Amino acid sequence: MKTIVVGYNESDPSDRAIERAGEMARRYGARLVVTSVVPVLIGGESRDDGSDLRNAGSLLEKMGVEAELVEAVGDPAEAIVEVAEANGADLIVVGTREPSMVERLLGHSVSENVQRRARCDVLIVH
Repeated sequence: MKTIVVGYNESDPSDRAIERAGEMARRYGARLVVTSVVPVLIGGESRDDGSDLRNAGSLLEKMGVEAELVEAVGDPAEAIVEVAEANGADLIVVGTREPSMVERLLGHSVSENVQRRARCDVLIVH
């Protein structure tokens, strides 16, 4: 395993995903790429102050793990997969939470959409 991409959004599940990805990167000597996706708002604008990536960087720094921090824009699942493909990832790590019934019916689970679209292995951390 040479490259791991992890999606991060400052939620408890993504904190666990960062920890797992950091452990795996250290164990396998893999390059770690962290991405935080800024959704596009109505009118084509996006807003982010970069706090997600700064927080991810701080968590990994405490673990003694270096990572490349990449901001992405758009649909979260699509953007995570695009970052993974652009970086030749062997593994994508994402957190998950229990989606509501409406989210399930509408297919709004980022982790499920990532695993459907990805061309590499996906680890979904609960």
